[in-house]
Amino acid sequence: MTQEIFRSDAYQTECMALVQRVFNSGVVLDQSVFYCQGGGQPGDTGILVCKDGRQIPVINTCVDGDSGTQLHILGDGEKPPEPGEMVTARIDWDRRHRMMRMHSCMHMLCALVDAPVTGGSIADGRGRLDFDLPEPLDKLKLTDQLNAMIREDHPMRLSWITDEELDQQPDLVKTMSVGPPRGVGSIRLVEFEGVDLQPCGGTHVSRSGEIGPVIIQKIEKKGRQNRRVIVRFADPGEVV
Repeated sequence: MTQEIFRSDAYQTECMALVQRVFNSGVVLDQSVFYCQGGGQPGDTGILVCKDGRQIPVINTCVDGDSGTQLHILGDGEKPPEPGEMVTARIDWDRRHRMMRMHSCMHMLCALVDAPVTGGSIADGRGRLDFDLPEPLDKLKLTDQLNAMIREDHPMRLSWITDEELDQQPDLVKTMSVGPPRGVGSIRLVEFEGVDLQPCGGTHVSRSGEIGPVIIQKIEKKGRQNRRVIVRFADPGEVV
């Protein structure tokens, strides 16, 4: 299995890695800084740099459905490195950092809306959460509250608990649609101090202030008891 460096250090942008296997359009490494698609967060993109200087684009990182292996998906027609070759795995940091900021923003939003989360996703520059909530939400008020919480600059920290410990604290799980991964020995908790604590495998910023100003673009009614909140980053100079 690939050692997932991003789980403990989301700010590491590259690492040396050994190519273990190559199949279809995917490359398996012994360790990686590339985030593997899951939990509503897209997989990382970037490059694999070979010893001869050749740079191979990685257009996605995902899990092979049959083996559960982390795959670094190469662009069409790209020649993969050879098994046993050492490469430098380097992510597109600017894109990753935007994902980190938005994923952390979703945790802020989750802390503000007192309702179970029924779904969600993150894209480059925007994100959404669906809440099991019958009554409407005030878009402007929620935008103000969200930005105020972000500006308070809450520090983030990681910790780990066992499956059994999570069973004793079921309220930690706030997402109804996606449960935390079990059976791997430990479950990672992401905490924004004084604001939010929940199991999460995604990448996050070290402090909420790093998220920056955001705008709630739209609140949609999706069914009798489902409210979809769509958030985007504020444009430069946009008044929030």
